Amino acid sequence: MRDNSFGEDKDEIRELVKQFQNLRSGRANSFLEEDSFEKIVDYYDDLEDIPQALEAVEMGIGQYPYSATLNIKKADLLIATRRYHDALEVLNHAELLDSNDINLYILKTDVYLALDQQEKAVALLENALSLFDGQERIEMLFELADVYDDYEEFDKIFDCLKLILEQDPTNEEALYKICFWTDFTGRNEESIRLHQQIIEDYPYSELAWFNLGAAFQGLKLYEKSIDAYKYAVAIDEKFDYAFRNMGDAYIRLRKYKDAIEALERVLELSRPEDVIYEAIGHCYDRLKNYAQARFYYRKASHLNQEDSKLYFKIACTYMNEGQWNTATKQLQTALQIHRLQPEYNLAMGECKMQMGEFKEAIQFFSTVVAQRPKNISSWEALIRCLYIGEYYEEAVEQVDAAIRHTDNKPIFTFYLSAIYFAMGRSKEGLLQLENGMNKAPKLLKKLVDLNPSILQHHQVVDLVAKYKRNRAI
Repeated sequence: MRDNSFGEDKDEIRELVKQFQNLRSGRANSFLEEDSFEKIVDYYDDLEDIPQALEAVEMGIGQYPYSATLNIKKADLLIATRRYHDALEVLNHAELLDSNDINLYILKTDVYLALDQQEKAVALLENALSLFDGQERIEMLFELADVYDDYEEFDKIFDCLKLILEQDPTNEEALYKICFWTDFTGRNEESIRLHQQIIEDYPYSELAWFNLGAAFQGLKLYEKSIDAYKYAVAIDEKFDYAFRNMGDAYIRLRKYKDAIEALERVLELSRPEDVIYEAIGHCYDRLKNYAQARFYYRKASHLNQEDSKLYFKIACTYMNEGQWNTATKQLQTALQIHRLQPEYNLAMGECKMQMGEFKEAIQFFSTVVAQRPKNISSWEALIRCLYIGEYYEEAVEQVDAAIRHTDNKPIFTFYLSAIYFAMGRSKEGLLQLENGMNKAPKLLKKLVDLNPSILQHHQVVDLVAKYKRNRAI
C-alpha cells in the first residue's frame, strides 16, 4: 500500500505542477486551490529551485492574498536568499492574517538572529510562549533555548529545558541537552531535584537516572552517582555513557578494579577510543600492575599516535620498574612530538642520571629550568644531578641562580650545605646548615635524602641536637 500511495503522491504533484505551468503560461481552464499552491512551493523548495518556488508562491498569494500560510512560505524562501528585511516585512503582514502560526515566530526569530538582533529574538519568543501550549509550546521553548545559546545566556538555556521537562518529562532531546547544560552552568542541585521528580513518575527512564548520576558527579558525590548509573544500566544494559561515567566515578574514589570493569564494558559496547584505553591503563598504573598499564597505554597510542603524553606514561611505567634504558626510548618518541615539554625533559634527565650519563642528564634538567625558572622542583632536580655527578663547582653556581629565581627558598640553603660538605668545606657547610635550620628545620630531611651519611658527621649531629634542645626550651 505504501508504494501505491507514494505513486499516487507523485502522480498528484506531477499533475499539480502541470496545472501550475498551464496557469503561468496563461492557458485557459487552469485553477489551483490554496493547498495546491502550498504543495507546489514545497516541491520546488525540495528541489532547491528557489526562483520557481518564489514564482509559485507569488502567484498563489495573488490568488489568495489573505493566506497567512503562503505568506509565511514566501518569507521562508526570502530568508533562504538572505533577503532578511523583505522577509520581515512579509512576516509582519502574515501576523496580521494569523498570529497563531508557530512558523511565523520561528522564522521571525531566524531573521532577527541573521540581522544580529538577539534581543528582539528573545523578546519575540518570550512573549509568544503564552500563545501556545502542548507540543507547539515545547517547540517554542527549544527555539528560545537556541536563541539564548546564540546570545550566551546559558542559565536561561537550562531554564528552558527545565520547563520542557516539567511539561514533558520523557522528552529525549531535552534530557540529552540538560545533562550538558547542567554541567556547564553548575546547577547540579536543581538538576538533582528535577530528575528525582521525573524518576518518581517515570522510574524506568534511563536518561533521567543517567542525568541524576551526572549531577551527583558534578557535586563530587561519587557513591551516589554510581548508584544512579547502576539503575541506568539495569534499565538499558547497553548504555555505554553510563558505564563510562561510572568508570570515572570509581577512579575518583580510587576503586580502580571496579573502574576497569566498568570501562571494559564501554569497550564492549562502543568503538575503541584512546581515552578509554588510557583510563584503563591509568587504573592498572595505580594498582602497580605496570605491564598491564603499558598494554593499554600502547593501545591508546595506536589510536592516537600524536599524543606525546601516552609515550610519557609508558616511560613512567618502565621508570617505576627501574628499566631506565627502555624508558628513554619512549621518552625520545614523546620528545620528538613536544621537544620542550618540561615533564618529559625532567623524566629523561632522571633516566640519564640513573644510568650514570650525567652530562646528558644535566642538559635535560637545564632545559626544564629554562622553561620553568621559578619552579623549585626543576632547580632541585638539576642541583641534585650536579651533586650526584660530583660537579660541585657548577652545583654552587646553580644554587646561587636558584636562590635568585625562587625568592631565596630555604631548600637551597640545605643543598648548598650538602655541596660544601662534599667539597670538604665543612665550616661553610655547617654555617649554611645552621642558616637552613633557622629558616625551615623540617627541610633537614632533604639534606639527609641527598646525603644520608651526613648524619655520621659529629658536628652536624651536634648542631641538629643543639637546635632541637633550643626548640624544646
